[in-house]
Amino acid sequence: MSKTALITGASSGIGAEMARIHAAKGGHLILIARREAKLKALKESLEKEFNIQVLVIVKDLSVYNAAQEIYDQLQQQGIQVDYLINNAGFGGQGYFYERDWEKDAAMMQVNMVALTQLCRLFLPAMVARKSGKILNVGSSAGMAPGGPLQSVYFASKAYVQSFTQGLAGELEGTGVSATVLCPGATATEFSKAGGLEKTALFKGKVFDARGVAQDGYDAMLQGEMVKTSALKFSDKIAFKIAPFVPAKIILKQIKELQQISST
Repeated sequence: MSKTALITGASSGIGAEMARIHAAKGGHLILIARREAKLKALKESLEKEFNIQVLVIVKDLSVYNAAQEIYDQLQQQGIQVDYLINNAGFGGQGYFYERDWEKDAAMMQVNMVALTQLCRLFLPAMVARKSGKILNVGSSAGMAPGGPLQSVYFASKAYVQSFTQGLAGELEGTGVSATVLCPGATATEFSKAGGLEKTALFKGKVFDARGVAQDGYDAMLQGEMVKTSALKFSDKIAFKIAPFVPAKIILKQIKELQQISST
């Protein structure tokens, strides 16, 4: 029986790649994002190539209670969600005390509140069926002690990792799993949208969105709790020794990576 996956932030990047991976397995899709034209183009492409059903819902998750509206629509249409993939999220560079508060409030709404509300809405039915999977897309940023010049973004991703691990513990033995994907710098629209293209973080090697999506999707199917992806060898070493390094040193290094270069 085909599984239906709901994917937020599905119009491009990791979300779109996860949609293609799921469609290739014969699964149906509910694609959610703000950009209607891109969603419809993806829908037409996937339905034609894989002979599946794709429902498009145009929704801005930064708007209060957008998650409830999505849930209500699917309930009215009698559509069951087997896999919930919370991929939508964005960042933003700059000193917290100088940044536009509305932008950071919207970031918290998308990265944390909408993600959490969608989990709360769809989990009860999954637990009742003893079947279902949740994949929350976090970031390697959530594994750091903080993120100078991206303080709210790093904090939001730390929340996603902690929340998902808490869920995984609660769901033990229910037949439902929760996985958090923690990728490093990835070739998506994230860097442009967040004003990060000229930072050292994205000037070096960045990883392909398809590979990251595959890592996350496979980890979700296997019920892994935490999956890292798109990390350079040096990053992997850094995360291993981070617990033994003073936080001030790590924060200084992160700040340098987040600074915009003039060249």
